[in-house]
Amino acid sequence: MADKKNKPIVSNEAQDVKLRKRKDELLRKANTLPNSAGCYLMKDKLGAILYVGKAKNLKKRVKSYFDKSSKAPKTLILVGHIHQFDFLLTNSEAESYVLENNLIKEHRPKYNIRLKDDKSYPYVKVDYNQDFPKLEYVRRPKRKAGVELFGPFPVGSNISSIMRIITKSFSLRDCSLHEFRNRETPCILYQMKQCSGPCVGLISKKKYKEDLENALNIFGSRKKFEKTMEILRERMHRFAEHELFEQAANLRDFIGELEAFGNKSFDQSVENLGDKNTDVIAFYIGKEEIDISLYLIRAGNLLGQKNFHFLKDDFLDDQVEGIVGALIQYYSDAEDVMPDKIVTHLEKTEAAHFQGALEEIYPHLKFKVQGETKKYQPLVKAALEHAKESGRVRAENADSVYIGLNRLKELLKLKDRPRTLECYDIAIWQGKSPTAARITFYEGKPDKQNYRHYHLEELPEGNNDFAMMKEVFSRRLKRGDLPDVFIVDGGKGQVSSAKAVLDELDIFVPVVGIAKAKDISGAGFQRSEIKNSDERLIIPGRSNPYILNKCPSLMKIVVHMRDEAHRFSRRLHHKAEKKRVITSWVDEIKGLPAPIKKDILRNNTLSLDELSDMNQNDLANFLGLSPKHARAVFEFLHADRED
Repeated sequence: MADKKNKPIVSNEAQDVKLRKRKDELLRKANTLPNSAGCYLMKDKLGAILYVGKAKNLKKRVKSYFDKSSKAPKTLILVGHIHQFDFLLTNSEAESYVLENNLIKEHRPKYNIRLKDDKSYPYVKVDYNQDFPKLEYVRRPKRKAGVELFGPFPVGSNISSIMRIITKSFSLRDCSLHEFRNRETPCILYQMKQCSGPCVGLISKKKYKEDLENALNIFGSRKKFEKTMEILRERMHRFAEHELFEQAANLRDFIGELEAFGNKSFDQSVENLGDKNTDVIAFYIGKEEIDISLYLIRAGNLLGQKNFHFLKDDFLDDQVEGIVGALIQYYSDAEDVMPDKIVTHLEKTEAAHFQGALEEIYPHLKFKVQGETKKYQPLVKAALEHAKESGRVRAENADSVYIGLNRLKELLKLKDRPRTLECYDIAIWQGKSPTAARITFYEGKPDKQNYRHYHLEELPEGNNDFAMMKEVFSRRLKRGDLPDVFIVDGGKGQVSSAKAVLDELDIFVPVVGIAKAKDISGAGFQRSEIKNSDERLIIPGRSNPYILNKCPSLMKIVVHMRDEAHRFSRRLHHKAEKKRVITSWVDEIKGLPAPIKKDILRNNTLSLDELSDMNQNDLANFLGLSPKHARAVFEFLHADRED
């Protein structure tokens, strides 16, 4: 008997015999490994890496996968897919942690835990490699010579608004480096007394540097902060004495906002920690999940905390070793927020491995891993309590992502929990500029580096979601590295379109759709199945859609993906429409370099008629152009008007 692809069906007994034979062969190979530290790479029959592990003794560790000792269900699933393995030797166990981390980042194996941090904090960046530096708002900055960073600042600190206030209060440069280098006359901000005109030499480097230092004192100690505030108060009184009441009132408002910012920052100071940058780490091993809690202290201020959680069964090796490996993975990508010191309640042995591995990654940084001390004990205790309570609250509210992913596993009759999900959305307006978005989630969280946009072909018939869905999937499947589940925004039609492409290519990846009740009420489903909740999961082969509010955790993941897909798809769609509708007149101007055209589009907020009413100098100031480029725009606008 054969299935629909004419492949013989192998009995379970025959499969078990083949698996035992393969395990025996792998065990014999494992017995020949050295008793040395290193890493091992488990691979499937096609050579794809399924799992990367590290070991103090490679022979002992790798043998344990294939011998007759009892194993966790997750390990048994992994072993069932292993057809071969490779190994790499290291000089020490600490080196094996580092190598393991690098291999996981390079190959992204399915069965490895990846500690992904989707929360970044804002910084203020000042690049002293420029003659007249400006304040720049950045996230995840890269450290380099001549660049000073202030922060990180807590989310909600309104740091972008504070930067604008500081820039205006001290008349600092606020233009791009390109604009700064190409300007020949001061911009309108100079006329408004909000810029000192360094672009055209209206302030010396020495005086500008002095203003910049006074501005940056806002981010310094309380003493420096008060010094700068006194300078601003004196300026405010001077404006009032000269009857410049509008400027005095503006400065008064700025001072109020800066004082509120300063008071909030200093109120977050952690007693007795001085100005040290410290991370406090604690973890709690619960019944089913492990929680890791990080408290971040920067410049002596409690910035905030981060929480990560994993299923215990996902740790195929020793749990504490797995926690250390996850933390090393976190810090290997965190050079921008690397603390001076890490405090943890790890035992001394595990702490030594942690410290040794981090020193391999950051030999130039001064930090050390410490056990509990009297000074940090309250924070270690608080972090441990936070880890414990996070797990309890999540369990009581059935809010774990693993609950949702396991429910999806059951609905689709999969052997293992789906980890990587991809969601697709089509955006089109009146048949023009059709686009699509691919959103990727890993373990229930956004994996933004794998978001993708697609420009689609405009069809003669205009809107045709089914045809466009086929185009997207045909292009996607050529790239390989497929997810565990595809999700499409839509009902039976969209799901069928995607599934048809998969079937044509003999690719067996489940595809489901998400749709609101009102969108499927006339699609052949029973009325009783669509009246209780708005969101539905369309599953091929199932007579009625699955009501997502039956599993809040799954609904949270899938609805979040659908909303992200909408947002991401429309962003490209609007960009394509803007390019199609707006950029045509700029492209017609001869002799303008492409960067200048982009500057015009970015700076312009007026219609062509309104621009035509400006003289050449006004165009230069308004669009940030040189006299030469302003003349080209002016001539084009007036030549066009004469026609």
